[in-house]
Amino acid sequence: MAFEGLSEKLSGAFKRLRNKGKLNESDVKEAMREVRLALLEADVNYKVAKEFTNKVTERAIGSAVMESLTPAQMVVKIVNEELTELMGSETARLEFSSHPPTVIMMCGLQGSGKTTHSGKLALMLKKQNHRPLLVACDVYRPAAIEQLKVVGEKAGVSVFEMGQSNPVKIAKEAVKHAKDYGNDVVILDTAGRLHIDEELMDELKNLKAEVNPKEILLVIDSMTGQDAVNVAKSFNELLEISGVIITKLDGDTRGGAALSVKQVTGTPIKFAGIGEKLEDLEQFHPDRMASRILGMGDVLTLIEQAEEKLDEKKAEEVAKKMLRNKMDFNDLLAQFEQIKKMGPLKGILSKIPGVGNKLDDVDINDRALDWTQAIILSMTPEEREKPDLINPSRKRRIASGSGRSVEEVNRLLKQLREMQKMMRQFNGKGKKKRAMRMPGMPGMPGGGFPGF
Repeated sequence: MAFEGLSEKLSGAFKRLRNKGKLNESDVKEAMREVRLALLEADVNYKVAKEFTNKVTERAIGSAVMESLTPAQMVVKIVNEELTELMGSETARLEFSSHPPTVIMMCGLQGSGKTTHSGKLALMLKKQNHRPLLVACDVYRPAAIEQLKVVGEKAGVSVFEMGQSNPVKIAKEAVKHAKDYGNDVVILDTAGRLHIDEELMDELKNLKAEVNPKEILLVIDSMTGQDAVNVAKSFNELLEISGVIITKLDGDTRGGAALSVKQVTGTPIKFAGIGEKLEDLEQFHPDRMASRILGMGDVLTLIEQAEEKLDEKKAEEVAKKMLRNKMDFNDLLAQFEQIKKMGPLKGILSKIPGVGNKLDDVDINDRALDWTQAIILSMTPEEREKPDLINPSRKRRIASGSGRSVEEVNRLLKQLREMQKMMRQFNGKGKKKRAMRMPGMPGMPGGGFPGF
């Protein structure tokens, strides 16, 4: 995940501060030197890193912090506030025209994920009851139009195209089409640039002049590091971009662009790409991202993802069966399917307060869920419903069918029995209400995942 290295180094610096109890000025300055190095290693712009640590140091060596009973915690609080301020302070949302359609122009370098994120944004807006129209304005890259059609079909969003025509003409005709057919948002997928090309940038300026977009969103690949900030600066000087979409924040990237772009360009980050699926786009919240970086979790985003992606009816059915002590492997399988909708396990756990900064040394293998599912799917419907039927010969058959070992089958059976035993204890002590209020994290009824 993005910022893993930065989070680890910041946690180390703050741990040393906590171990000292009372702090003096040199302690704070030493910690800030470590923080500055951590930021630079995460590809944060040098001037931004220097200014950030200077501001934190200035606030941290004040008497209110030094004389506090918990000075180290006060320093972390200041870092959290300054990180939030660095990334934009408040959540920047899309602006919509008072007279539809709202035109959104997507721009960026080639390979930044602009076409895919046009589709992701269209899907997000569709879920918010808008009627977006995707427009193929990239007439230069081979198969760009076909790619947008595929993306649009997956998102269930119409795509407007006029082949290899003039992009400005295509955009103007698309806006007319949107007015005629009731599309309230028009998303222009413009041609990607290999570099800041003067001729192609003039085309973008002409597009802007002709269709007057309400939003100009720059798509930046977070893996390009400092170059991403330079690109943002160049595009902003020419087009006055209104927002940024940072991509690949789920990957093994240092993520410094996310910490630098707002400070360098004055332009807010509006969205973050967090995966390869079309659903993997989230609103960028500076305060939540700061909490994640400092290992404090991000419960609000976790709740929002759960509300959006989990099937509440299925979860309620499983909860009722658990309370009646009727839980079987069919229910466990349903829970695993729910978990996988939420994304990688490490990403889910990193949003839980107090867990994020403890995951570095833990080997969390997402394939463990697949292996456990394979075991359950190798059972007959009757065996899933009545696990007591599974005798030694059936265990061998299930192990062979799933490609796993008999020991793993035994461990899964034992875990199901432990879950059932736990629910009997809840019911036996008259704690049904408490059980109903248990955090409904699918697949975690006993605090663990089969197969780990």
